[in-house]
Amino acid sequence: MTKSYSRFITAFFAIFLGGLLLWHLVLPDRDRSETENRTLAQVPAFTWEGLKDGSYTEALEEYFADQFPLRDSWTGLKARVEQLLGKSQFNDVFLCGDTLISKVEKPDPDLLSNNLSYIQRLAENAQANVYVGMIPSAAEVWKDKLPYGADTWDQSDLLVSAGEGLPKVDFNAALTAHAEEPIFYRTDHHWTTLGAFYGANAVLETLGKELLKVEDFTVETAAEDFNGTLYSTSGIHWLTPDTMEFWVSEDGLYVTSWRSGKAEESSLYDRSYLAVKDKYSAFLGGNQPLCVIKNEAVTDGSKLLLIRDSYSDAMAPFLAQRFSEVHLLDLRYYRMPASIYAADNGIEDILVCYSVQNFISDRNLVLLK
Repeated sequence: MTKSYSRFITAFFAIFLGGLLLWHLVLPDRDRSETENRTLAQVPAFTWEGLKDGSYTEALEEYFADQFPLRDSWTGLKARVEQLLGKSQFNDVFLCGDTLISKVEKPDPDLLSNNLSYIQRLAENAQANVYVGMIPSAAEVWKDKLPYGADTWDQSDLLVSAGEGLPKVDFNAALTAHAEEPIFYRTDHHWTTLGAFYGANAVLETLGKELLKVEDFTVETAAEDFNGTLYSTSGIHWLTPDTMEFWVSEDGLYVTSWRSGKAEESSLYDRSYLAVKDKYSAFLGGNQPLCVIKNEAVTDGSKLLLIRDSYSDAMAPFLAQRFSEVHLLDLRYYRMPASIYAADNGIEDILVCYSVQNFISDRNLVLLK
């Protein structure tokens, strides 16, 4: 390599990096990334103490990384190059043909043991029937799609042992029986409306209710451009977007939400979310402390309390076809013990319903006791 060529390469990269820095300074900072579905770092406040302990430089590095020009495009390009090099795992997400499957990390054994014990404490304290339902992730149901040697935690033991001695909803069997169908989104970790339908029937079967039939519903295509959480975290942006469906009619169903601590009239579907990236939140309007669905056509007074994560949002509309009331309680935001809530509202059936991936990492289940 000649000295002139070396100088040219050095000058080229200096100009390139200087241009990126100038571009960064000229562009306005973004508050949020729709692609990654998260808030982006902003300019950190300078302090001598922060400079001394390194926190300021770390925050500054995070700021430049988050506000980097064309960040989303660079992330996608990086994933494409890694794929060409033979890589199949991208930020704990496996690329399985045209489907993305999230890796399940090995849980903290103490946290897992405690969470299981909290369910037992709920069963001891509640004056109601307590059921347990663990929803397997796609890494379990679609394990045959995973790359050879994929390092993901085996969920099978938990699916069998969770809630020992208590009646169980076998979501794993219900989903595995339909594993050839699109029961999970390809770009998101949630189950699809079809998967939620099968999940609802598993609940109804366990509780002795009449099962639902596919032909009882009219399928509405709510969105055809859904790119979910796995699309965001993996950087794999070239897959065909998912289609999202609504099956249950809102006619005759009355929804009440407690988003701000007081009762507010709501709906089964918040269609405003269909215009943004977080489309899954269109089901019941996303995360909230408490939500109640009432069906006046069911006159037997039956009530079901779901101790839930976001999977239940797509399943609850189906359950509302067989119960006069379905209550959804989220322990991340609702701090009253579930046993007291059930007693105060005359609820005889409680289902602790979590996806495995959320259950093994959730630190709010202590409220069950």
